[in-house]
Amino acid sequence: VNTKITGVKKMILKSKVELSKIDKEIFKNFDYSFNGESTFDVPVMPTIEKDFSIGVIFGSSGSGKSTLLKGFGQDKDLEWDNSKSVASHFKSVDDAIDRLSAVGLNTVPSWSKPRKVLSNGEGYRADLARKIDSNIVIDEFTSVVNRETAKSCSMALSKYIKRNKLKNIVIATCHHDILDWLEPDWVYCTDTQEMNRGYHRQPIHIQVYKGDKSMWEMFKKHHYLTDKIPNAIRCFYAIWDNYLIGFASSIALPSKIPPLYEGDKRKKFRECRTVILPDFQGMGIGVRFSNAVADLHIEDKYRYFSKTAHIRMGEYRQKSPLWRATSTNLKDR
Repeated sequence: VNTKITGVKKMILKSKVELSKIDKEIFKNFDYSFNGESTFDVPVMPTIEKDFSIGVIFGSSGSGKSTLLKGFGQDKDLEWDNSKSVASHFKSVDDAIDRLSAVGLNTVPSWSKPRKVLSNGEGYRADLARKIDSNIVIDEFTSVVNRETAKSCSMALSKYIKRNKLKNIVIATCHHDILDWLEPDWVYCTDTQEMNRGYHRQPIHIQVYKGDKSMWEMFKKHHYLTDKIPNAIRCFYAIWDNYLIGFASSIALPSKIPPLYEGDKRKKFRECRTVILPDFQGMGIGVRFSNAVADLHIEDKYRYFSKTAHIRMGEYRQKSPLWRATSTNLKDR
């Protein structure tokens, strides 16, 4: 639904500088008449309903987004102690896990590092994880990360906000590609002075292919436990929009595992590696990719097992009707 705001009121803003010799020469060369004073206007937003989840101020650079955002609050400044890990900056273990996962920063080794050594994308997510709360504003949202990271971060953040019933979070951005992933309650465009609603994510379609372990080199540094991999494995790849984004493998299990019932002679396989590239984490792809690989084994008449120490994947499987707990489930071995 697009609602055109007619007769938009505008704020008139002014700035003034003291003219230097350089200024005078430059503006003279460009035949630009300038006395040191600049005037520009910013549209006044229409009245916003109370108790929304996510609102977005969207528009091109210089269109007044940051000025309008200040009407909702100030972006929070953070201080990081680079003698400590990223994870240690949160209130508790659960708080750290929830918030870091909420922004798609699921690479556990990155949690153990100081903020200063993280990549731009990881650092941005870590900053965002500490800011998340009701009644906050976020300026220049996803401007310093690549667009794949921007989408996954937007989706993970949106889920966290709505799951925890956070309210009145306002984001300013010049990037249109994240709006559907954020699923905001409203978007005000500073370029057109339109209030837009009705943003919804489209399904993510992943293609799964059988392959060999030649591509493990691309994924091994992103596995949070080990970069080693067995020799006798079956390998699978996840493709999204022609991007290779995921790797999974399985290995045959010894026959000593008891059958489910008398006469059950099926061979058994165990999942041994599943990795989604960091730019695509936080979108729920990993657990569903793992499900798809398990299905391929079931279709081939194998029994399929998996053991994970990753909290998010473990939580997902505890609730999933597709997985059945073994006798050693949730036991420290």
